[in-house]
Amino acid sequence: MYTGSCLCGGVAFRIDGELAPIQICYCTQCRKAQGTPFAANIPVPTAAFALVRGSDLLKEFESSPGKRRVFCSACGSPVFSRSDSVPAVLRIRAGLIDGPLGVRPAIQSFVASKCDWWPVIEDLPRFAGARPRPD
Repeated sequence: MYTGSCLCGGVAFRIDGELAPIQICYCTQCRKAQGTPFAANIPVPTAAFALVRGSDLLKEFESSPGKRRVFCSACGSPVFSRSDSVPAVLRIRAGLIDGPLGVRPAIQSFVASKCDWWPVIEDLPRFAGARPRPD
């Protein structure tokens, strides 16, 4: 089991189960939503995610059709995103999870739209756009 929370602690959650590897995303939307050169996401099945407190603080923003970014309305911390096309998975922001995590980044997506002042991680697989989904 893993626990995590936003910056102010108003939103807290639990993840029951093992963590998947971290996915790095350099797309413009993730950079703007995080205020950083990339987003570090961990896909978590919705069934393994439990909100411990702060449901009243969660707000969501539909950044593109079917893509919702959920954040704490008190401190602004991005908590997770979810997509209508993959309803059984939340993309938890790795930096919110209390460590140690025991997982490392495994892939990098949208490297073609990365900012010019941050390097990609040389020894990780990278994709110019979205990572292809297995059939």
